Amino acid sequence: MSGESTRTAAAAAAVDADSGASRPPVIRTAGLRKNFRSGDAELTVLAGIELTVENGEMVAIVGASGAGKSTLLHLLAALDTPTSGTVYFRGKSLESLGDAELAGFRNRSVGFVWQRHHLLPDFTAAENVAMPLLIRGVSPDEALGEAERWLGEVGLAARVQHRAGELSGGEQQRVAIARALVSGPSLLLADEPTGDLDEQNAEAVFELMQRLHRAHRLTSILATHNLGLAQRADRILVLEHGILQPLRGATGDVGRESSRVTHV
Repeated sequence: MSGESTRTAAAAAAVDADSGASRPPVIRTAGLRKNFRSGDAELTVLAGIELTVENGEMVAIVGASGAGKSTLLHLLAALDTPTSGTVYFRGKSLESLGDAELAGFRNRSVGFVWQRHHLLPDFTAAENVAMPLLIRGVSPDEALGEAERWLGEVGLAARVQHRAGELSGGEQQRVAIARALVSGPSLLLADEPTGDLDEQNAEAVFELMQRLHRAHRLTSILATHNLGLAQRADRILVLEHGILQPLRGATGDVGRESSRVTHV
């Protein structure tokens, strides 16, 4: 491993370390705002988000298309920067991190699953999953071995040498999940992970994510249009008019509340 990779790994480990007996929330935001320019006007997408997610929680975020769910997840993953406000990961402000520390955070501490899998079609499933480890500086043999282990965990042991373009949509999303988790992150962010799948595959992929969430003691935040899946999370939050708030009523009452998030 190169000197830069070693420094990045050490920085990431420091960011992801426990802080003692009083462990801070995995994710906390304070006054998180995001504005975009639209011609001469300024559009406010997130208007002071206050969010706390504790270790081991699975939180579902619902809201109308364009409400800002993807924008919020991008800020939590340090893929974008807020207009104002702060994201804290285990009590440490992301804006206080240098470039190497942020790179380490993205590579080691957080895994991201997109609606569209973004796999490289001419690479094998194992090569796609190994990419985050190769970027980190892990040797190809070790990276591919770990990738194959994860592909086995998501039920694709027989598909490791198949190119991504040869896999079904459900299989491709399983590869994307393995890629998100191969680096051993503690935080999993998923943006409409079942949005491009039929009902049967959506159910199978969500059950897989639930199983991995429990087995690997993850903290998971999912943006989803599917209220039926969202109600199986520990908490459901609604993003509406730039504000994030709990869905009214108990989790089992989501169906009666669905009018608040019609066409999500």
